[in-house]
Amino acid sequence: MTIQFNHTIVAARDKQESASFFTEIFGLPPAEAGGVFLVVRLDGEVLIQFAEPGIDFPPQHYAFLVSEEDFDGIYGRIQTAGIEHWADPRGELPQQYNTNHGGRGVYFCDPSGHYLEAITRPYGSDPAG
Repeated sequence: MTIQFNHTIVAARDKQESASFFTEIFGLPPAEAGGVFLVVRLDGEVLIQFAEPGIDFPPQHYAFLVSEEDFDGIYGRIQTAGIEHWADPRGELPQQYNTNHGGRGVYFCDPSGHYLEAITRPYGSDPAG
């Protein structure tokens, strides 16, 4: 059986603001209009579709596997923009990144309050445990 992730819809208070934040921080091309969505294209034909549901919604968590080079750019843009960020999901290690799983990772929030994570190694990939 082959299963691939294709797309997800991200609720936003302001889809333009959230999509622009996402594309700027991750160094991606601008979002495209797609019906009621603003669509961001990722590798592997994966789509992130930003929508304004018009209701309150709880924050979600979205993690993205990136290259070491891309992480440098992402982390640099986070620092340059003065975005609050953490090395841990509980926010106990502010203004730093982690070296978990033999790579690097950072947590930060988008304008709608969703928790974003950029990691350079997938969970469970550290041979030391």
